[in-house]
Amino acid sequence: MEFNHADLFEGVSDAIGDRVAVVCGDRRLTYAELDAHANRLAHHLRAAGVGPRQHVAIQLYNGIEYAAAILAALKIRAVPINVNYRYVEDELRYVYRDSDSVALVYDAEFDDRVAATLPDAPELRHLIAVGDSAIEGAVRYEDAVAAQPGTRDFPARSADDTYIIYTGGTTGMPKGVMWGMESMLRAFWNPTFPPPDKPEDVVELARSSGPMVMMPIAPLMHGAAQQATFISWCMGATVVYTRRFEPADVWRTIERERVNSLTITGDAMAIPLADELARGGYDTSSLLAFVSTGAILTGTVRDRIAALLPNTMILDRFGSTESGSTAEAVAGSSPEKGLRFHPDVPDIAVLDDALKPVQPGSGVIGQLARTGHIARGYYNDPEKTARTFPEAEGRRWLLTGDIATVEADGTIAVFGRGSQAINTGGEKVFPEEVEAVLKGHPDVYDAVVTGIPDERWGSRVAAVVQAVPGATPDRDGLDAHCRKHLSGYKVPRTYAFVPEMKRSPAGKADYRWAREIAQNA
Repeated sequence: MEFNHADLFEGVSDAIGDRVAVVCGDRRLTYAELDAHANRLAHHLRAAGVGPRQHVAIQLYNGIEYAAAILAALKIRAVPINVNYRYVEDELRYVYRDSDSVALVYDAEFDDRVAATLPDAPELRHLIAVGDSAIEGAVRYEDAVAAQPGTRDFPARSADDTYIIYTGGTTGMPKGVMWGMESMLRAFWNPTFPPPDKPEDVVELARSSGPMVMMPIAPLMHGAAQQATFISWCMGATVVYTRRFEPADVWRTIERERVNSLTITGDAMAIPLADELARGGYDTSSLLAFVSTGAILTGTVRDRIAALLPNTMILDRFGSTESGSTAEAVAGSSPEKGLRFHPDVPDIAVLDDALKPVQPGSGVIGQLARTGHIARGYYNDPEKTARTFPEAEGRRWLLTGDIATVEADGTIAVFGRGSQAINTGGEKVFPEEVEAVLKGHPDVYDAVVTGIPDERWGSRVAAVVQAVPGATPDRDGLDAHCRKHLSGYKVPRTYAFVPEMKRSPAGKADYRWAREIAQNA
């Protein structure tokens, strides 16, 4: 057995095969059933000519087919490629071609977009459709798995096998983040458990753990949900999905499946969940942990969730697709009060411009970085890889892009993403801080802050605002609210009001879109 996710899943399946591994709607499979199901799909892929190190694109909503497709690719040492189901033709064309995918597993409801893009992706030669597809040559998913054996019979795998997660798209086209299997496992490992010394330790952890029920509600095409799934299986837990994010469906599922841990991504999911929970009628007594990862909760939203779930731990995890899960928020910190984190591992540092670690308590501001178990780089982009993963004093670092400093007690204060910082009259403004203050106004449902050109100041702070239903916030009121909490240069000079905020399916802000909206305003 290797530190390879396919090996580990098979080992866990052999140890606790009768335990439920995955639930979506009214469908559920035990570990043994999911293993056999994935084996059948893996045999089909191999029979279709998909081999080791070739790429299998997955364009699906959440479901058992998504989990099985990831496992099936890994079992034959192929590489699963996550495809954003919101992408239109130009974006799909880019991902299909950039990823060099040779096969595609897709929901038939995406037929039109897939069919329109296929002629421009000649390497994409094998299609597997979940549902009834009208595309000529596509194989029905049900037929693909029904015609193959559920046994394994696969070649030996390696801890260095490649895993790719496509991420980004808020400032440019997405990039494929490449990981080695063991490094990825260790980077995203649940810090409440000791890291495994050998692969068999993972199997023993799953065998000895109680029957926990974990629910990542971000789409599986987002790295956070994929990694939450793998870590849950390493704990022998049941993973519960909803096909798409619908707050009422989430709470009904938590009640029905007795979910213990819920993983979300920031305010964009937390706010509608809180709105639905406030309407009442849901049994949340099983819920022990409410975890945000990939996007930080603002203080007002966190306080609201805590009031609605008084017996549940509310946790903020800090990390990225390139770094893994790196730190946990210090109690009481928030974007509007100042974000502070306890590092999970000793491989976290803040580097100055010379790529040297800043001294704790020095006040020197640098860039948050991680070494050790980090991604290999970006697929098909050596220039971006070289910029993001530099070497210094014999160590390879990941520069996360987050601007930070190290306080005297060793905690890390994070100010915001450097690429999104607004330079207005020589002062830096980090959008996250202003967004958090705006979302503390009772009439504001959501806000994204960006910089737009200004003749006098170089850039001015601009806010795109979605109001609470029935409310009509005005510029003067928002200005007065912001001036109570922010220095004058941080207060937005331009407001654009929109009926609905544009965010990624995982809840991340689309700053390109926000900048266009603000400039038009």
